[in-house]
Amino acid sequence: MSNFINDTARPEIFNLKTYVPGKPIEEVKRELGLDDIIKMASNENPLGGAPKAIKAISENLDKLHIYPDSNCYNLKSKLVLATGISEPGILVGNGSDELFRLISETFLNKGDEVIFAQPTFAEYEFAATIMGAKCVVVPVIDFKHDLKAMLAAINEKTKLLYICNPNNPTGSIVSGEEIKDFMDQIPDHVLVIFDEAYYEYVENASYQSGLSYVLEGRNAIVLRTFSKIYGLAALRVGYALTTPEIASAIQRVTEPFNVNMMAQIGATAAIDDKEHVAKSQKLNAQGKKYLYSEFTKMGLQYIETDANFIFVDTGRDCREVFNQLLRQGVIIRTGDIFGYPTFIRVTIGTMEDNQRFITSLKHVLKG
Repeated sequence: MSNFINDTARPEIFNLKTYVPGKPIEEVKRELGLDDIIKMASNENPLGGAPKAIKAISENLDKLHIYPDSNCYNLKSKLVLATGISEPGILVGNGSDELFRLISETFLNKGDEVIFAQPTFAEYEFAATIMGAKCVVVPVIDFKHDLKAMLAAINEKTKLLYICNPNNPTGSIVSGEEIKDFMDQIPDHVLVIFDEAYYEYVENASYQSGLSYVLEGRNAIVLRTFSKIYGLAALRVGYALTTPEIASAIQRVTEPFNVNMMAQIGATAAIDDKEHVAKSQKLNAQGKKYLYSEFTKMGLQYIETDANFIFVDTGRDCREVFNQLLRQGVIIRTGDIFGYPTFIRVTIGTMEDNQRFITSLKHVLKG
């Protein structure tokens, strides 16, 4: 059987790095026999799902026998009003992860090149590698995208270039001015993908979405999600905003019914839940301020964030810190998977969660 797989499977799959998700609460309960657990590992919204989405879903549970709208008409109509992008330029996916894959399937051939930062979201590399493309990794400088080095890495084989803004796992942004200078020099054969999964959390006034370049008709895609501030991670709904021509090409490789009915209903309702978004932003800002203060008191270096998580240097082996926090019922994310063996990434939670995390972290670091 092993020889059959080795001889017949696409060779690219053996180069894939397995995505490591945040440890699930139920798994920790089973492994450690704990009941009281908080998860601060996957950048989920601690307030839960948008109430309007939950209500809309509950009112439509009698429709589970009906296939979903393959075109996501109602959701796209709401996104047109919310973003200013016309319906032909909007794509909806089973999470942003599916959209990364669809973009790669549409534009990448074996030997093409894809540029992204290091560290950044792992799915860019996964989607490119499975298509046989070469990944060109550009290290961050001071935990920010090095846009000059990314420009210098472009050649005639470059097809895609990812900018995660705010960046995961660092939480840093590149400013609108920096992006403008960058986009002024981008050659026409490169498709720039702005991953803006956390853009609703941004407080920095220098930030600018990549949406303006889509509206200009540039070769650009903006990706956003309902998983973070809207609290709908379980539904898996992401969307892409781009030109009608680019969207039409990607649509050719998209499966019908790729976004389920409840996901569409929930996301459509969530767009109108401005109160939930405002509460989430306020809670995140308060939590960020508290965690900054506590990290400073503890003498820990952290990266100022414009997302709902903080990348912090514990000065200790992150796996050791992770395991000790786990035994206290606190799940965080280790930094070694991003190339930072003493860092952890912690999601900003409720104030109660944040305080419990700090108490547990102090206990761990005192050893």
